[in-house]
Amino acid sequence: MNAKTTRASRRTTGTVQTKGPQRKKAAGAEHDPRRWSRLVVDGAKQSPSRAMLRAVGFTDADFRRPQIGIASTWANLTPCNMHINELAGEAVRGVDAAGGKGVLFNTITVSDGISMGSPGMRYSLVSREVIADSIETVAGAEGFDGLVTIGGCDKNMPACAIAIARLDRPAVFVYGGTIRPGVRQRDIVSVFEAVGGHAAGSVSDEELAEVERTAIPGPGSCGGMYTANTMASAIEALGLSLPESSAQEAVSPVKLDDCRRAGEAVVRLVAAGITPRRILTRKAFENAITVVIALGGSTNAVLHLIAMAHAARVRLTLDDFTRVGRRVPVLADMRPSGRHSMSDLVAIGGIRPLMKRLLDQGLLHGECLTVTGKTMAENLAGAADYPPGQQVIRSADNPIKADSHLVVLRGNVAPEGAVAKITGKEGLAFTGRARVFDGEERATAAILAGRVKAGDVVVIRHEGPRGGPGMREMLSPTGAIMGRGLGDKVALITDGRFSGGSHGFVVGHISPEAAVGGPLALLRNGDRITIDAVRRRIDADVSATEWRARRKAWKAPKPYATTGVLAKYARIVRSASEGAITD
Repeated sequence: MNAKTTRASRRTTGTVQTKGPQRKKAAGAEHDPRRWSRLVVDGAKQSPSRAMLRAVGFTDADFRRPQIGIASTWANLTPCNMHINELAGEAVRGVDAAGGKGVLFNTITVSDGISMGSPGMRYSLVSREVIADSIETVAGAEGFDGLVTIGGCDKNMPACAIAIARLDRPAVFVYGGTIRPGVRQRDIVSVFEAVGGHAAGSVSDEELAEVERTAIPGPGSCGGMYTANTMASAIEALGLSLPESSAQEAVSPVKLDDCRRAGEAVVRLVAAGITPRRILTRKAFENAITVVIALGGSTNAVLHLIAMAHAARVRLTLDDFTRVGRRVPVLADMRPSGRHSMSDLVAIGGIRPLMKRLLDQGLLHGECLTVTGKTMAENLAGAADYPPGQQVIRSADNPIKADSHLVVLRGNVAPEGAVAKITGKEGLAFTGRARVFDGEERATAAILAGRVKAGDVVVIRHEGPRGGPGMREMLSPTGAIMGRGLGDKVALITDGRFSGGSHGFVVGHISPEAAVGGPLALLRNGDRITIDAVRRRIDADVSATEWRARRKAWKAPKPYATTGVLAKYARIVRSASEGAITD
């Protein structure tokens, strides 16, 4: 996007600018705001449907209003989502006040932070598909004319966006908000790293217990630029959330107001006939990638944005992250590799000033339509800059890293690609000898026992989408590595993935995965492995002849699950390089 395009986008006013027949359609001349609910509740034939709905509170007037589904991910099993029932109620009130009929329903959520390091973590990425399927199913069955979806944890957020894109009915996503920091700015990553320190003898039993009791003070998503805050920022940059939704504390009046305004906004979108796929364009996904990079966001954003783009019928690949990343710097000094929490960013104005800076530098597509009915440039026109002296967001002439920290690697270890999170603090290259582990538990036990030494490349395999199944996050082993003081002395590579809280010299999403005979399955202890972020390569010093011999001797492992949702997922899931999608 050039400067001329950016200037032109700033001059646009009103809603999306269109030409010819498209202008008539965009203005709503042919749009029925009750397109879907009419099929459920109109006419004598649908009297049984109305009878059922009267029992849950519908009145005669409600049957003449557009029905808006409010998809709540509330559950009292994780801090990320424990407050979302209250937020969902505010969204219903916003819909009703704007002339719609809000209908609240729930879907599941699971907790990464609780299941991390256990067999239960296999269900985490699987839950993304279950949640997306469930929202699509309810909205489709009930004939909702629009949606508000409210997510507060890593997988339910992209799941909401996937469902919105599939349905292509007017919709707004609301982020449940970030948690406030614990004592001494602690968060969940502090606990994982304290476990490593405890194993190394630098953290006592009493100190570990004190960290455990003070790190999580209440509701909200994990407080650094981990996956939840990364995806909230990405979804706002896509245009699917109202401005400022991504940078608000979970327990705050502004978050309640955000929910009410989202309810009002979706009624306006229904009236205007503005559907998600008009918003979720290729340029919108490039905006999301740009903001994720500038914030130093999670590697999970790569996986989720590719899956979300697929649902929106937009082609997005690993190479797009490389292409965009060459020109976008890392500007946010945020945890896990930096110093600040999301609450610190909220206090200085959130992500809007950052997005305004990126727009002014020609790094965002300002012409993209958003759920306000206005363009991104119009939404950002009045955004104030950050206050002088703040230390959270750097200027473009003083970046933390001049280009993306999300580095896509290829080589004889990852012919289809891998994703590394390289901020530059770890260095830009690493060469070491492989220490190979089949599964996360064996690797974590070896790290905590002190059997992993400086110079090792920890290889964790059979944790991919199919082999895990479910592509578990490796926060337990990376936290143990950091806690034992090995963060700059070892590397870790895997066909699994990483929590947004992981940092160090780590490479995940290695494709093809070990379970399908990818090169990771053929590595052996002592193989010399080189990771080069500058050349974007990951290679093992193994000859072609030796590779062939190992492949000939390789046998596929037995599946972890043969029945149930894990087995079903393993049969249909695609490679991590394709977003681990299931359709």
